[in-house]
Amino acid sequence: MDQAIGGMATQFLTVSEVAGSLRVSNMTVHRLIAAGELPAVRVGRSVRLREQDVDEYLSGHLIKLG
Repeated sequence: MDQAIGGMATQFLTVSEVAGSLRVSNMTVHRLIAAGELPAVRVGRSVRLREQDVDEYLSGHLIKLG
């Protein structure tokens, strides 16, 4: 789902989509949201995350191996 916010197209993802792409459980994504590590928006009973926020979270948690 694309939305224009501030002149930029924003992609919103479901918890299941984020969990699937990160290969973690839905509960892990919900825990990250509850801990304030991943910002999310509640739409009715559903939760949506901006793709940009997920990308920023991952960029901030990169580790160097080796």
